[in-house]
Amino acid sequence: MMNLLISLATRALALAKRLDSVALLIARLTVGVLFVSTGWGKVHNLAKITEYFGELHIPAPAFNAVLASWTELLCGGLLVLGLASRLASIPLMVTMVVAILTAKLDEIHGLPDLFGAVEWTYLVLLFVIVVFGPGKASLDALVRSRLPRESPWLLSTR
Repeated sequence: MMNLLISLATRALALAKRLDSVALLIARLTVGVLFVSTGWGKVHNLAKITEYFGELHIPAPAFNAVLASWTELLCGGLLVLGLASRLASIPLMVTMVVAILTAKLDEIHGLPDLFGAVEWTYLVLLFVIVVFGPGKASLDALVRSRLPRESPWLLSTR
């Protein structure tokens, strides 16, 4: 009986390992599409975003509204394509940290509140992409496959 359980567990883990790239694709597309959508809306409503940033006491609200809006749109698009995914995730992570520290701080009274914030979820998904890469179904993986093996630009895409 124990051998059967060990065999089933081994097979289940092997299957899970083969699906890691699918999980990375889903994570990347989820946050990428979300940021393209929110970035698009913000880019087309910069006056409203600037006013909101002013209410949050974000310094240079007009500049930061443009910066955050275009960051979401462009970096989200890069995530959807799977191009420069790790690099594109970093500015989006900064955007989420700023959102938590400004727009959401009054709502966070402990870890359950932080972990329940959607911005935290996006931050975690972006961190996963930075650490594990975009997965095999990405332009990063295609570019990587075309570079010489000894290239200093190679980073694992999983």
